[in-house]
Amino acid sequence: MTPRAGLSAIGVSLGCLLLTALLGPSAFEPALPGKSGQPPYSLDAHPSPYLVVGLVVVGVLAGIAGLALCFRAVRRGWEARALPLVVAGLLAAVAFMCMPPIGSADHLNYASYGRMAATGHDPYVTRANDVPDDPVIGAAEEWRDTPSVYGPVTVAGQALASKIGGGSVRLTVFALSVMNVAAFALTALLLHRLARDGRGRLRAALLWTCNPLLLFHLIGGAHNDVLAIAPMVAALAVFSARPGLPRTLATGALVGLGAVTKLPAALAGGGPAWVLLRRREWPRLAALFGGAGVVAVVAFALAGPHALDQVRKASDMISLATPWHLLALVVRVRPIVKIVAFAVLLALVWLLHRALPGDERDEPRRVAAALVLAWLFAAPYELPWYDGFGWALLALLPWSRFDEVLLAHTGALSLAYLPARAPRVIDLPGGLTWLVPVLRSAVIPLVLTGVLLALARLCLRTPPPPPGPAGPPRASAGRPG
Repeated sequence: MTPRAGLSAIGVSLGCLLLTALLGPSAFEPALPGKSGQPPYSLDAHPSPYLVVGLVVVGVLAGIAGLALCFRAVRRGWEARALPLVVAGLLAAVAFMCMPPIGSADHLNYASYGRMAATGHDPYVTRANDVPDDPVIGAAEEWRDTPSVYGPVTVAGQALASKIGGGSVRLTVFALSVMNVAAFALTALLLHRLARDGRGRLRAALLWTCNPLLLFHLIGGAHNDVLAIAPMVAALAVFSARPGLPRTLATGALVGLGAVTKLPAALAGGGPAWVLLRRREWPRLAALFGGAGVVAVVAFALAGPHALDQVRKASDMISLATPWHLLALVVRVRPIVKIVAFAVLLALVWLLHRALPGDERDEPRRVAAALVLAWLFAAPYELPWYDGFGWALLALLPWSRFDEVLLAHTGALSLAYLPARAPRVIDLPGGLTWLVPVLRSAVIPLVLTGVLLALARLCLRTPPPPPGPAGPPRASAGRPG
């Protein structure tokens, strides 16, 4: 009964979230200028903010409950074919792709930066307010005074979408959504193929392909993080396949590709680097860094001298829903908050590497997961769609209680952003004005503080995996199942 209830709850979750997108422009869905016959498509029902917020709350809570019930069922021995879940998840992704993005207005920024690049403006210097009369650039809703913070590959994809969409925001956004779904499906295929048995394939389907929270944020929200996650997973797949300089060089190139798409993907390269360093395989370590370095240098050289300007500025930001927001209110000295956060991050890396499950074949993935999860739980600036990096890497490891902790983290962040649009833009009614100052800025930071403590406690209570040999892995290590 538990797995059936869990899968039913996941279905309810996806139904609520898809209905939110189908209803058309609302507090959760910015209007998309463009010809009405162009994709994506939706109704024009003018739903009230109360209705769409309620639908998303039910969708998020049902998704949390559904995944938790499925995780519990697996611990009790539930087994199921993964393929139907993979198909269902990909169909849900396509359905989200065919409807306008919901949850935030970031896709309008993506379209704006792509239009800048396609029309000869430097998106790393130009602001939307600098070109207000352009039909796409001028449609940006938030961050109108902020140049692009995204990597050169991301901007190149945005420029390609702009070439396809021309002067239509609607068609440009649809092209961006198609790219996201392609990257999501590629990641799903990699995770499915990398699984060693049926339980692993079921795990990959639940944690990634059929995860309603990920489908909501990465695909329903059209966030470009998924473009960086695909090469990150591919890098670990290539490295685990078999030893050798060519594959190590390819691993580095894929890590570099992920990093120049979105910088946090570079953390995954720490897994292969640690393994090679521990084994003292200096030529392969040099190949790893060489592959990543060449891709990064070429990409940033082509992007221009200002490609990292906004990244440096963004590193000083603290988002309202994190525990560090509360600390900043007390300390009021931002450098101290950053120092404390960095100390927590280092401690979490050590704890997670000690406690995450797996054997010697999983060591590159375990280290990569430890680095990425530590970043997600300790970073001062964190948004719910960033958790996609963590879910993809956890899906490469065996079942454990860490799944529930990440579920609590993603669920809490999802409830913090109802929606992730500026209240001044959507003009929330009086009955919902408490969402930002109370829920996002006070309640959720306290919840996430508890989740952080729960993660540390779980790490300390989990015995470390048995040490593996320092030499190269067996020839069959990491072979796709």
